[in-house]
Formats: sequence, C-alpha cells, structure tokens
Amino acid sequence: MKAKAFDIQIFKRILAYTKPYQSRYYAVVAFAIALSGFAALRPYLLKQTVDAYIAPKDQHGLLLYITAMGVVLLLEVLSQFYFVFWANWLGQDIIKDIRIKLFKHMLSFRMQYYDNAPVGQLVTRAVSDIEAIARIFSQGLFMIISDLLKMIVVLLFMFYMNWKLTWIVILAMPILVFVTRVFQKKMQLAFEEVRTQIAAMNTFVQERVTGMKIVQLFNREAIEADKFREINAKHKKAWIKTILYNSIFFPIADIISSFTLGFVVLYGGYHILSGDTMTTFGDLFSYTMFISMLFNPLRQIADKFNEMQMGMIAANRVFEILDTNSHIQDTGTLEAPTFKGAIAFKEVRFGYLENEEVIKGISLTVQPGQTIAIVGSTGAGKSTIINLLNRFYEINGGTISIDGTDIKDYSLASIRKQIAVVLQEVFLFADTILANITLNNPNITEADVVAAAQKIGVHDFIMSLPGGYHYNVKERGVMLSSGQRQLIAFLRAYVSNPSILILDEATSSVDTYSEELIQRATETITAGRTSIVIAHRLATVVNADKIVVMDKGLIVEEGTHQELLNKPEGYYKNLYESQFLVEQRDQA
Repeated sequence: MKAKAFDIQIFKRILAYTKPYQSRYYAVVAFAIALSGFAALRPYLLKQTVDAYIAPKDQHGLLLYITAMGVVLLLEVLSQFYFVFWANWLGQDIIKDIRIKLFKHMLSFRMQYYDNAPVGQLVTRAVSDIEAIARIFSQGLFMIISDLLKMIVVLLFMFYMNWKLTWIVILAMPILVFVTRVFQKKMQLAFEEVRTQIAAMNTFVQERVTGMKIVQLFNREAIEADKFREINAKHKKAWIKTILYNSIFFPIADIISSFTLGFVVLYGGYHILSGDTMTTFGDLFSYTMFISMLFNPLRQIADKFNEMQMGMIAANRVFEILDTNSHIQDTGTLEAPTFKGAIAFKEVRFGYLENEEVIKGISLTVQPGQTIAIVGSTGAGKSTIINLLNRFYEINGGTISIDGTDIKDYSLASIRKQIAVVLQEVFLFADTILANITLNNPNITEADVVAAAQKIGVHDFIMSLPGGYHYNVKERGVMLSSGQRQLIAFLRAYVSNPSILILDEATSSVDTYSEELIQRATETITAGRTSIVIAHRLATVVNADKIVVMDKGLIVEEGTHQELLNKPEGYYKNLYESQFLVEQRDQA
C-alpha cells in the first residue's frame, strides 16, 4: 500500500497517541507560539535601535534597547530549549507506547503469520520504522507549526514596518513555494524507496547471520557477498537520489533568497537616497534578518515535511501490522484446570495452505496418564498434531477435546499452561541457564529448578559448567551442544509441571551420553502424566502404551509395539525392520 503525500487518517491515528500527554502537547504548542513572537521581535527592536537611538546618537536609549534585545534573546533561547526538549520527549513517549502495543500484538499472532513474514522486515517495523514516527514530533509536526507561526508573525511585523518592501518579499515567495513543492514530491518518492531498501537489507542480513553455518558449510560466502553487494548498491542508489534532490534544491533556494534581499536593499536604498522618509536604515537592517527568518523556514519546511512524510510512511507500515488480524480466536471462557489428560481428535482436518490438507480427517484418543508414540515418515503430519493441540493453528474441520471439552472453549493462556513441549530444535535465549529454564517465571525459584534437575538427573551436568545455573549460553545456546540444549529443554518442561507432555523428536540428534540422560529424564517426567512422543528412531518408543503410525496425513496403524510387529507386511513392521538393519550395519 502506497502512502499518500499526506494521509489525514494516518495523521489522526498518530495524534490519538498524544492523548495521555495532552498537557505536554499543548505546552509544546505554547512554546512554539512564544518562540515565533520573540524571534520576530528582535529585528523590530533592531530597527528601533538604529532609527531612534543610533542615528540620533542617544546613548541612554541605545543602552535601554540593547538591554531589551538581550532580554528578548534570553526568552527566545529558553522557549527554544523547552520547545525542542519537550517535543522530542513527547515523541519518545509516543513511540514507546506504539512499540509496546506493536510487540504485544505480534506476540499474539498465530504461527502461520510467522511462516510467511520475513523476520528482518518485522525487526525493521518494530525498531527503525517506529523511530521514524518519533521524528514526526521532533523534526516534523511541531517544527512546521513553529516555522509557520514564525513566518506569519514576521510578515505581520514586516507589513507594519514597511509594506512596500514587504511586497517585494511577498512576490518572491511563490517561486520558492513552487520549488519547495516540486522538491517535496520528489523526496517523498525517494524516501519511500529508501525505506523499502532498508527493509530488504535488514531481512537479508538477519537471514544470513542466522544461517551463517549453512553459508559457510556450503562455501557460499562469495555468492552471498555478491548478493549483499547488489542490495547495498540499491540502498546506496536510493539515498543518492535524496542527496541529489537536496543538492539541487538548497542552492536554488539560496539564490532566490539572495536575489530577494538584493532587490530589497536596492529598492530601499534608492528610496532613502531620494529622500523618502517611509524607508529608513533601520528597515534595511531589520529586513536582512526578516528575509532570512522568512525564507529559511520556507526552504527548510520541505525537509521537515519530508521528515514528517518518512514518519507517515513508517506509521503506515506499522499500522498495517497493528491492523493485521492473524490471531487464534481466543474466545474460550473456561480456565483450564489441571487436566486429567484425556485427549480426543475427531475427524480433524487441517492444511497450512488452502486446498492442501496435511491432516486428512484423523481420529485419535489418548487416555489419561497414557504415553503414546506417533511415528511415520517425514511429512506424514506428526508434528502438525502438536501444533493443533496447542492451537498454534486453527483446524479446518472436526474437533479436538481435552477431558471431554473442546479446546476452543478454554482460554489460550490456560490451555498452553497445561501443555509442555520439548522440540527437536531447542531455542535458548542469550541468557543464563536458570533464566532459560524458568523463562523468568517469578513462581519458579532457583531452589525449585535445582530440585527438579536433581530428580531428572541433569544437575551434575549443569554444575559442571562455569557458573552452573548462572552460565550464560549466549544467543540460541551456541555455548552448549545439541544434547545439552535438549537437557535444558527437558528441565524447562519439567519445572512447569504440565498436565500433558509432548516430546517432538527429542532424541533424534544427540550423542550417546546425552541420550542416556534424556532417556532417564523422559522416564521421570512422563510418569503419571499424559505424554505424546514423536520419533523417527523407533527404538525409543517401544515401551509406549500405544503407537500411532501416520502416513500422508492419515493414521494407518495403531497398537503396542508387539501388536504392530505381529502384523504381516505392516507399515510399522517394515519401518522398524529397515531401521534395525541400518543400525546393525552401522554398528558392524
């Protein structure tokens, strides 16, 4: 969606965020008015000083007016200080509120939104785009108001002092206004391109830094460097365009201002020499200041309008995310109790893409306290079941219930509080082990974590690290092995005391020692609670109460390990025997 030159609806929406700060908002406007009055009063006092006291050589009056000019200058400086400081302060408070609202909104998006939204683009919206909104207040709106007020007051003083000289200035202004308008339109398009290129660059860098291991493993450094060079060149080209327009506009504006001043001095000087008492030397002195005070804001107003326009474009992009309705409908009114753990899928259908079903009408029951294993080839739909149970996605048909109640009748927060998941790819934050386990939950103490770690057998491993539970694992847990990260994930799930536990490929990529610890942890944390284990390695699920075999979005077999092995030409039997032969060959 392309932003208009000035979208009044977006502007009104931005101004709505000033409501909590109305007193400061009006104070900034008041200081802008005071600033315009004091700024215009100084040249007028200079005229009076030249005409009434310097020309007649009145020393006493000269001292009085110089003192008055000093007082006015001091008041102008104070007004300028409070105006700039409070305008920036207001802008920072507003973007603080918008950023918090945006982040909370993004936290509630369904996973499908993040499947399609580039991470770098979202980072740009939440950081640099919101900073651009602040400039609407610090460099745009209030500065424009101040400049316009100053120009109006200056013109009033000029007409009062000498209307003939003022008309020379008035006749030159449309030329500068026209040039300014042309410049503003060009800059608007240029700044839109700049924002687009910044978002593209952020997305590219975010993805490459995240996937640096793949880049280096497949020797793609030179290729990615070339791609970045292309993106960077487009970014530079966009900025060069803005620089070019500035380089053309400001010299033209200076020429117009200088010619106007020249005509004023020529016209005024001619009338003084011809004996016209309507024009004085004081007029010429003051008009050199007045023209600068009138034309400088006029030529800079385009630049300030562009700052405002950049903020409007950024606000438009931020509001697009705020207006995005990509939430799981949290209409449930029931607070989920401590679940007994009875789970039922009835004719459940789901697809990540329209008309492409991943789950094709499956029905499945899990009894309270039962451990079931879901197995099958990649893409069979195993992990999708977890996503649906946690309501990361909305099902297309059928029902999912826990303890006989449709999960849509529970509030999202309460149902997810009762379900813990250990994923194959464990995500750890750049924080301590303790913080990654508790996720800063104030109800879980360090003592609780230590006791849980001792119970599932991972305390010794944690204490072997420098700092123990306060060891910082750095971004994504790079300081730990994949097995160690899995152990942290198991402990994180255990201390949350869930009613239902889900293990998704939790032992697929760990070493033998870590697997032994994880096996012990698994036995401990699954005891007495409903557990769903998803695994490729069938050796890890032989003791499950029930094994569910999936293929192409359907359940093709159910039963215990032994029951499934007794089925001649069964899917599970063939899968198990092929894996067993591979393991035997690897051991040999």
